[in-house]
Amino acid sequence: MKSIRFRLLIAALAVLLGTAIAKSQTANDAPPPPPMHHHFGMEGRMGHFFAAKLNLTDDQKAQARAIWQKEAPTMKPLMQQEHQLDMQLRQYVEGTFDQAKVQAIAAQKAQLDAQMTVERARIHNEMYQILTADQKAQLQQMEADHEARMQQRMQRHAGQEAPASPEQ
Repeated sequence: MKSIRFRLLIAALAVLLGTAIAKSQTANDAPPPPPMHHHFGMEGRMGHFFAAKLNLTDDQKAQARAIWQKEAPTMKPLMQQEHQLDMQLRQYVEGTFDQAKVQAIAAQKAQLDAQMTVERARIHNEMYQILTADQKAQLQQMEADHEARMQQRMQRHAGQEAPASPEQ
């Protein structure tokens, strides 16, 4: 439970920081906005990273691109809806806070998040099916390594939050 709260806090801080940075730039010197979800698509950094790490064949890359292209019409409106909800929330961060309205938007975001989670899981399953047995094993090892690193970070963070004992 603490991990979920921590992740939500980090996500909220990232949104706030991004908003502050965006507001500080003028229209003339503002670079183009980053993609809303850079992990969506084989053309993104994550797609190239996994393609290289798993040594995907050209055929597998083409299959992955076809999956992303097929799914884009489903995901794009969901991501746009998520962006609109974020913009609505911003007015309560920057302006007068209205708990009832924020609660209503949060409920919409939760429902949308559940829908997007299902869609992403389905897409990831399709992607997983194009991998060879060796690539699947390699991906599982990468995920296990990532999880172990996350656990270590959480333990270090928990250790920093704990008050010093009287013996120390």
